[in-house]
Amino acid sequence: MARPTVFITRKVHHEALSLIGEECDIDLWEQDKPPPHQLLCNRGNNVDGIMTNMMDRIDVGFLDAAAKLKVISQIAVGLDNIDIVEATRRKIPVGYTPGIVSEVTADHTMGILLASAHRLAESERWVRNGQWKIAFHPLFWLGSEVHHSTLGIIGMGRIGSEVAKRAQAFDMKILYNSPTRKPLVESKFGAKYTTLDALLKQSDFVSIHCPLSKDTRDLIGAKEFKLMKSTAILINTARGPIVNSRQLYLALKSHAITYAALDVTDPEPLNADDPLLTLDNIIITPHLGSATESTRKKMTMIAAHNLLRGIRGDTLIHCANPEALKKH
Repeated sequence: MARPTVFITRKVHHEALSLIGEECDIDLWEQDKPPPHQLLCNRGNNVDGIMTNMMDRIDVGFLDAAAKLKVISQIAVGLDNIDIVEATRRKIPVGYTPGIVSEVTADHTMGILLASAHRLAESERWVRNGQWKIAFHPLFWLGSEVHHSTLGIIGMGRIGSEVAKRAQAFDMKILYNSPTRKPLVESKFGAKYTTLDALLKQSDFVSIHCPLSKDTRDLIGAKEFKLMKSTAILINTARGPIVNSRQLYLALKSHAITYAALDVTDPEPLNADDPLLTLDNIIITPHLGSATESTRKKMTMIAAHNLLRGIRGDTLIHCANPEALKKH
């Protein structure tokens, strides 16, 4: 009996490859850049399973090409690159890796929040460029205080809750906006539910943790920047298109807001001539939210188990569309 074949769209930890290789023949994309979409479709033509990355577009075109496909296993929490509705219609379960990234992404969020508040990247460049001529000056490199400030969290899911937990240690006042209220978060961290407009008006720091959808694309644009304090700092570790990049540039350039810290961008990666890269009052990191050895290994191993379970017809560890496996 022929072994199942799987396509893995990026190099992953060798333990995961070994696990998958025990049961399947592996077609591994070894280049660092994602496979072009047409190549993705061609390679998916005769596979039983695919392990994807958030940069891989799994749309109707791919699904039409992948007629044998039994499972999609994504190494990520977000699934905005996958047509879940179409996969479900075709009874293809979609695995993902929730929970694993919450704490480490919250750590990174607080890291770039603090770095923005104290202008760490900007001042570090100043030192490296040989501009440090004065040892200390009372009016040089003034930043923003974090303790006792107001943090507005947009999207109070797992990651947003972990950010609230960390913010509590800085005695921050926590506001949040989310599709549903979170009584447990309110009681544990003293978070207050409010409208998005009220959150933007009152917050010193605005941190985005909602998923990307048609409702959240360009959620933060010209109108929203006008509502924010001129001293406000925007942090986005969710998905780049939630913030309108052009309007963010204009808000930072005109100092309508003070600073921004992005771990995600639109597009991603940014083009070398993107105007955001000309600004000093922004920190941009290359999607590092889950980038620790331990977390990425855990994500990859869960994705490997999801892949194998889907090929066997078993229940996935984490499935975004369990209805795909329901018998009709």
